[in-house]
Amino acid sequence: MGTDAESGEFVREALGVAERITADGSSPWPVEAGRYRLVAARACPWANRVVIARRLLGLEDAISMGIAGPLHDERSWRFHLDPGDKDPVLGIEYLREAYEKAVPGYDKGVTVPAMVEVASGKVATNAYAELEFDLATQWSSLHREGAPDLFPEKYRDEIDAVGQGIFHDVNNGVYKCGFATTQAAYEKAFGALFARLDELSDRLAGQRYLVGDTITAADVRLWVTLVRFDAAYHGHFKANRQKLTEMPVLWAYARDLFQTPGFGDTIDFDQIKQHYYGVHSSVNPSGVVPLGPDTSGWLTEHGRESLGGRPFGDGTPPGPPPASERVPALPA
Repeated sequence: MGTDAESGEFVREALGVAERITADGSSPWPVEAGRYRLVAARACPWANRVVIARRLLGLEDAISMGIAGPLHDERSWRFHLDPGDKDPVLGIEYLREAYEKAVPGYDKGVTVPAMVEVASGKVATNAYAELEFDLATQWSSLHREGAPDLFPEKYRDEIDAVGQGIFHDVNNGVYKCGFATTQAAYEKAFGALFARLDELSDRLAGQRYLVGDTITAADVRLWVTLVRFDAAYHGHFKANRQKLTEMPVLWAYARDLFQTPGFGDTIDFDQIKQHYYGVHSSVNPSGVVPLGPDTSGWLTEHGRESLGGRPFGDGTPPGPPPASERVPALPA
């Protein structure tokens, strides 16, 4: 991550290992059960997208998952929640070690999610958007029975179009607000963020999901930012025109998905706050982590069923997450 010195605008760094994992032989990395370990972090929205896709598609047995802790330093994400501060499968303390095995002298960003080949310990890819798509399409032979179609072919252009706006103005937009170093850059990002949220609210006022009548990748992309909004972005990133809880349509939509298997069961609010407030020293030099907000509202009725829609289409909900991947339950 960086900031343009002249404009003060946040600029997201290019991905460093933008390969793909495919079943059709179009990449050096083949689809194979047990070959890769997904390294994610509960704090990170970009990783959360892939974690949700893996859950919905039932790929837990085919792709193991390691969880980096919420705190890291200049050496990268680290496994400080695991015994001995090392990932139990990869045997590494810092994710950078897997990047350097893949690219000696690696000098770009060390990001999650990252798919790591277990045998070699090398990062195969950190291209989160391509990985999300490929889990849904290239890994289909390993999907659970009843897995939903996150990229229905007839809606792919619409999903991409909606997703582009979400990426630039919402997913990345909150970071543009938080890391802006000039008033003009901040106000530009702030305006684009809330204009896009207003547009999405209007769209969702009359339909349960963003594209079609089922959950698609577009919903996953928007939701990972919404679920972190009040806990991190409203205060920490100064995205404070309104809280999510003060935007009725988006708040109900976000609660609907939170209560859908595969979404809320991937979220740890404490780790989210620990990361944002504890790592971004330029934004929060004290490192003090807030105790709020109250999260019990996520479990309240949302009323979105009245709009129709079939969450999983012709498929079924995923089962409970593996015991090793369960997150703390919210207060009722």
